[in-house]
Parts: sequence; structure tokens; C-alpha cells
Amino acid sequence: MFSERLEKQIEFIKEIDKLKSIKRQTLLINEDRQENDAEHSWHLAMLAFLLSEYSNEKIDVLKTIKMVLIHDIVEIDAGDTYCYDDEGYKTKADRETKAAERIFGILPEDQCAELKALWQEFEAMNTPESKFACVLDRLQPILLNYTKGGVSWKNHKVKRSQVEDRNQCTKNGSEELYEYIMSIISRAADKGMLEE
Repeated sequence: MFSERLEKQIEFIKEIDKLKSIKRQTLLINEDRQENDAEHSWHLAMLAFLLSEYSNEKIDVLKTIKMVLIHDIVEIDAGDTYCYDDEGYKTKADRETKAAERIFGILPEDQCAELKALWQEFEAMNTPESKFACVLDRLQPILLNYTKGGVSWKNHKVKRSQVEDRNQCTKNGSEELYEYIMSIISRAADKGMLEE
């Protein structure tokens, strides 16, 4: 009755609803619960729209929004690997690549190729859009963490140097937001939210 294309698209739409169940380590500002991947992705899309003027290079804002909306879809299968989990990072790339094949593979071929290419571009961080998307993906949890009193950092005994090292790449996407991130890290350390 309906086209195979529409059926595949609807199947993908139902599949990505699972993103709402993938918990992150960051707590919401106004609640004492963990943020989920869907909330995180929506927030990044808003940041892309609102903060695009701070990109070091001119970017395609719509492409960046698409990128941040789909960047964590692979976590439906791969799970969210905490950014300071060295052990989890050893298998992260393999788990996420397999997840990308399966999940994006639900879509019609052209859309599968587009989303997979956007996800790979995000991971590579070598285009103006992916560099800026990286900035947003680093800035958002720092804002939530800092505003929430550093709960996640404290729970995981995260050191200032770890957060600074993780955020060096943001300079490639936005020098101004990099400076802003570093100022938050400094304030967080001064307030005892991060271990020295």
C-alpha cells in the first residue's frame, strides 16, 4: 500500500526513538536526573543555530545541525562511552562503526549514505562544520556540569587536566568558544568541582 522507501523511513524513525533511553553522565540543570542522548542532540542543534557566528570558518549551519542531530544515534547499539573512560574508548570506534552500519542501514540507500557520511565527517573533525560541531559537543556538557555544581566531575573524580586536554580540539572550531570553555574549567577548578 505504501512505498518501500516510506516504510524504511518510518522504521528508522521508530528505531531512533531509542535515543531517548540512552543516558549520559551529565545531569540536567533543572532536575536531578541524567540527560539522555536525544535531549543532548536537540540542545546541540540549538547551539549550532545560536552560536554559529563564533565558528573560526564560515559553516553551513543546516549541515552542522544535521550532524549534531545524528552524531550520537550510534549509541543506540554502542552505548554512551563516558568521555573520561579510557577502557571504554579502546572499543568505542569499533562498536560505533558496527552500530552505524546497522542503524543507518535501515534507511533507503541515499539517506543511509548521507547520514553515514555526516556521522563519519563528525568523527573525523576535519571540516569547518565538524570542527564546530565538536566545539558544541564539548561546550554543552561543560555548561551543564558547571551549572549543576560539577556533580558528574566529582562523581568520577575528574581532574582539571583531563577536561583541559579533552577540550584542546575546540580551538580548531572556535577560538572564542575555546577561551570561554577554558574560563569555565578554570572557575570550576577554583570552586573545587575538578580535582587538581
